[in-house]
Amino acid sequence: MAGMPWIALPLGALTGVVMGALGGGGAILTIPVLIYVLGQSPHEATTSSLVIVGLSALAATIGHLRAGRVRVADAAILAVVGSVGTYAGSAASAALDQRILLVLLAALLAVVAALMLRPTPVGVGSEPVSAPVGGASHWLRISALATGLGALTGFFGVGGGFAIVPALTLVLGYPMATAVGTSLLVITLNSATAFLSRLGQGVELDGPLLVTFTVGAILGSVLGGYAGRRTSPAVLKRSFATLLFLVAAYMLVSAIVHR
Repeated sequence: MAGMPWIALPLGALTGVVMGALGGGGAILTIPVLIYVLGQSPHEATTSSLVIVGLSALAATIGHLRAGRVRVADAAILAVVGSVGTYAGSAASAALDQRILLVLLAALLAVVAALMLRPTPVGVGSEPVSAPVGGASHWLRISALATGLGALTGFFGVGGGFAIVPALTLVLGYPMATAVGTSLLVITLNSATAFLSRLGQGVELDGPLLVTFTVGAILGSVLGGYAGRRTSPAVLKRSFATLLFLVAAYMLVSAIVHR
């Protein structure tokens, strides 16, 4: 596959569209694509995804920053406090058997899909944040979220956007648009931290494929952000959840067959 990295361009665009439209979820698709379509090992794929998702999230964040839909201080706390969990998660992932990692990743996909199909309570994420920003309760909740999301990022090589957006809306009461913008900045910072923590683990990356996939993901994230503002969030979530269920089922069957 290294001889024809061009196929990574449309594949990257697909994952970028998902991230730009939903504020996360790009790595959830990126990793299976890198493993099953582009032939990378699970550890190589989870490391490559940190570069791809981090850069494409950064590209998508710029527009949200200009529109004032990013809470930079909260994003910084989520990333800084979460770095502890990120390093711990990266170490645990490196020590784990790759087949077990695949099974756990498939289970994660299924859980995420189920959560996305749950109806959003009326009013959640549609009103301004009710808790006083800067209050002790606000920062404690952000710190607790940061630790868990950081571990998720380090272990699975995902930015955590699929978990950050629901957490910001349900736990902190963010409006949906602000949750998406803030999530993208957190993904950018978390991905950078997790990638740095993996540099010493001896993983070799396919440069041409990585660049091509990343370019596609960046272009897709910009397009996804545009489409996401003009498409029903409910339709996007249902479609994405269905895709996740199918990918999770394929990964589980593959892991069992190749035991």
